[in-house]
Amino acid sequence: MTPERFRVAAVQTLSGGDVDANLRAIEPLIVEAARQGARLVVLPEYFGIFGAKATDKIAAREIDGVGVQQSFLARVARECRIWLVGGTLPIAIADAARVRAASLVFAPDGRRIARYDKMHMFAFNQGDEHYDEGKTLEPGTQAVAFDAPCGRVGLSVCYDLRFPELYRRLGDLALIVVPSAFTAITGAAHWHVLLRARAIENQCYVLAAAQGGLHPGGRRTYGHSILIDPWGVVVAERDEGPAIVIGDIDPERLEQVRRDLPALQHRSLA
Repeated sequence: MTPERFRVAAVQTLSGGDVDANLRAIEPLIVEAARQGARLVVLPEYFGIFGAKATDKIAAREIDGVGVQQSFLARVARECRIWLVGGTLPIAIADAARVRAASLVFAPDGRRIARYDKMHMFAFNQGDEHYDEGKTLEPGTQAVAFDAPCGRVGLSVCYDLRFPELYRRLGDLALIVVPSAFTAITGAAHWHVLLRARAIENQCYVLAAAQGGLHPGGRRTYGHSILIDPWGVVVAERDEGPAIVIGDIDPERLEQVRRDLPALQHRSLA
């Protein structure tokens, strides 16, 4: 029997500082992805709150297990009968000045099945661009993957993409997902090469859902949500603006790449 293809989608958005407005804007894109056959959908980093200031996400934080954004993810996953990876949303911690940036995964029945907290804190200083996520985010400590019908799915978020050891820790993967909000500067320089490298070295698909374009607060993100196959070939991509990127995880393609170039079997270091 020929292995079944598994359709996936990345949702690209231009979120602002109003959670309710962001959720209203993104839901039709998720519904459309499901209508086109996507069984797993990934949302961008900060899909529900992309404020003008780094501290805006503190005001929108939710208690783990309770909140508008979490209820939204559970409901939409259940209604659309999809695996839904909820980008990131701010989860409260004991430190009232910081939050965890949590990527939450919901199964087609609406149950939450995984949580990954972004481990690597982005910092960047160039010209007028200044970022230091460590001031408002507490880093996670655990690498996380989950099992879907397409195989093992590795979770990561944006800046994590620059740290290949994270993905090696997750073992044999069919798919890596990367909810992101890359800056226009770093995205233009590094986005494609980093994503293709992670696909090639792990011999798996990579699906990145991005914020893309000029946001209400004036910040510009790079966009270019994308699906890349295990050979590093771009399957589908969208540059800027609200959109969906859709394509198939092909088990035969995974097997072919790993058979033709068995690099995963040639690793010398654990």
